Formats: sequence, C-alpha cells, structure tokens
Amino acid sequence: MSGAATTAGMLESKQPSHVTVATASLIGTAIEWYDFFLYGTAAALIFNKLFFPTFDPMMGTLLAFATYALGFIARPLGGLVFGHYGDKLGRKTMLYLTLLIMGVATAIIGILPTYETAGIWAAVLLVTCRLVQGFGLGGEWGGAVLMAVEHAPDDRKGFYGSWPQLGAPLGLVLGTLVFSVVSAFLTDAQLLAWGWRIPFLFSIALVVVGLWIRFTIAESPEFQKVKDEKQEVRMPIVDAIRMYPKNILLAMGARFAENGFFYIYATFVLAYATQSLGIVRQDMLNGVLIAAAIEVFTIPAFGLLSDYVGRRPVYIFGAVFSALMSFPLFMLLATRNPQMAWIAIILGLAVGHAAMYGPQASFLSELFGTKVRYSGVSLGYNLASIFAGALSPLIATGLMTAYAPATWPVSVYMIVLALITIVSVYFATETRGRAGA
Repeated sequence: MSGAATTAGMLESKQPSHVTVATASLIGTAIEWYDFFLYGTAAALIFNKLFFPTFDPMMGTLLAFATYALGFIARPLGGLVFGHYGDKLGRKTMLYLTLLIMGVATAIIGILPTYETAGIWAAVLLVTCRLVQGFGLGGEWGGAVLMAVEHAPDDRKGFYGSWPQLGAPLGLVLGTLVFSVVSAFLTDAQLLAWGWRIPFLFSIALVVVGLWIRFTIAESPEFQKVKDEKQEVRMPIVDAIRMYPKNILLAMGARFAENGFFYIYATFVLAYATQSLGIVRQDMLNGVLIAAAIEVFTIPAFGLLSDYVGRRPVYIFGAVFSALMSFPLFMLLATRNPQMAWIAIILGLAVGHAAMYGPQASFLSELFGTKVRYSGVSLGYNLASIFAGALSPLIATGLMTAYAPATWPVSVYMIVLALITIVSVYFATETRGRAGA
C-alpha cells in the first residue's frame, strides 16, 4: 500500500503544476492570436491599398474585411476536425498541429505578391492563407482552454481558465506593437512597399518558441482518465450534438456580444476613425494597444470573480455594460480627440469585453462532459464566430456606408448583439462548481 502511494506521489511530482500548464497554454495562444489579429490590423489599414487598389478606399476596406471574415468561416471546420481528434487522441497533440498550421500560413502572407505584381491572383492567395489561418485557430482555442481548465483546481477553474484567454489581448498587443514599431520607423511608401511584410515574417520565430514551450506540458488529467479507462467515444462531434444540442446553441449565443464587440473595437473602429474622422493612424493603434494591455489584468480579475459569484452574473454584466457603451463610443470618437477615443476603446475592451471573456473558458467548458468537451466547446465557440466576429466589421462598415454620417445604426446593431448574449447566458445553467458529466 505504501509502495503504491510512493509511486503515485512520484508520478504526481513529475506532472507540471496547473500554473505551468496555464502559462504554457497562454503563451501558445498569444502567438496564435498574434497571427490572427495581425491580419485584422493590416486589413483595417493597408490591405485595401495592396490587394484591392482599383476600388475607392471605403469599398477597398469592405473587401479587405471580407477576406478577414473568411478566416472565421474556416474556424468551425478546424473546430470539428481538431475537436474530433482532441477527444479521441488528446488535447496536447492538437495544440502542436494548430500552432504549426497557423504560423506557416501567417509567414506565407509575408511573402505574397500584391495586386500590382500578380493582379487578382494576389487576392486569391491572400484568401487561401486566411482560410488556413482560420482552420488552425478553430482547433486552437478549445485545446488551450481545456488544458488550463482540466488541470485547474475545482475552485479556481474560472481564474486559471482565463489565462489562455489572455492570449487574445496579448496577441493583439504584440501584433499592434510590432505593426506600430514598423510604422514608426518607416515612411508610408516604405510600409506599403515592403515594411508590412516584417510583422508577418516575425511569426516564424514566435512559432518556434511556442512549439518548444508546449512540448513541456503533460496531457490533461481529466482526458487521461477517460483514455486510461478506455471511455473515448467513436464520434465525439456526433455525440456532442446528440447529448448537448441546447448547450451548443447557448454557447453560440453567449459569444455574440463578446466576439462581435471585440472586432468592432479592434478593427472597424480603426478604419472608421482613420478614414472617416481623420484621426492619426498611430494614435488609434496606441489606443488599442493601451486597452489590450489593461485587459491583460482585467480578464483574470473577472475570471477570478466568477469563481466566487458564478459565471453567469459576471458574463451578463459584461454584455449589459457593452450595450450601454454603444452610443457613447461614437460620441467620444466624434470629438476627434485621440485621448477621448482611447477612453472609448479602453472601456469597451478592458471592462465590457473582459467581463465576458474572463469567465468564458470555464463557463463554456463546464457545459459539456469530458468525453465530448473538445468537440462541444469548439463547435459552439467557432460557429458563433461566423455570425459575430466575422460579420461585425462588415456589417458595421456597411451600415456606416449606407447611413453616413449617422452612426446610430451601428450602435443599434451592437445592442442587438448584446441582447442575444444576455438572453443566452440567462437561460444557460450556472456551471460554477460542476465540471460536466
């Protein structure tokens, strides 16, 4: 008996702590989001000139956002494929593959010919790379958050589950920072000629670091138990839909405000403020950078709060706050004062978005049982991305084009997104303290 206990203790000591696993998940996720967000920044600021130069600026921006949206459309497919194998083979292996796929696609964007060189084929190649990016990210999120949540203590799943969520603001900070540094040291002509390629090629170094870090972590103990007991299901995605149809729909609805608002603030606002209001590009980039940096602290704070008061109250607060900010956002931007614009972006991202994004990983993960959790979480999370994150910059730009100079249609659209989330979270089960069946 004592020998078995000693052996078990030795094995346990070799396992990385939940802090180590959460940190490794965070770093890898930050790199993936860097790749994904970098495209959004480029789409908002320069891709209209490089790949769609024959259109007027606003239409070129609309087309650039359309290619941006394609990345979201590919995400459910990635979620289905990696979710299936993540529930059959394990979370860890999928995290290697998603990071590698994402990094290669991003680096290739950095060497693509532009419209001036290749004509319409430049846009075709850009779209192809964007689809591959979306495919990789579709499998990334589920694996990363499950590694953190399934390693975490039962009373701190909200807090440690929020760590991979930090990958989004950190990736945005890193992508915006790299883009800002390149923009600061180059003229507009140099940036359009070759400078824009540097941030994309930088992804190669980041992916190497991410792969090395992920190699050090162990498989999720909850999934390992399923595997040891040979309880894996043959078709995880089918079983997830059969067992949890309501929860998949509620998970989708919960993401509408979080996902839609984020991309309105991080991409649409950049394009609107620089092109329609004449605010200096660097000033807007700095605002997004500051907001994302603050969110690095507010996301885990809201995740920890959800461990005490529950996931639903914190999440609903974030959606309500975001709805209340929909009109003040444009009032602050209309001042054309960079500092007022910063306040709008900071409140939108570091408060409204963070309150939803912090508890999201644990909230959605706990809606599904371990055997089909990767598939269920990935399906609900990524399907919502098509209708929220992918379309929000497009819809906002379309509304602004149709009703300019009025901004109220965009504000009303934002409130609709928030209402969908509020209703979905209200009807979902409070998951704090239950890890799923």
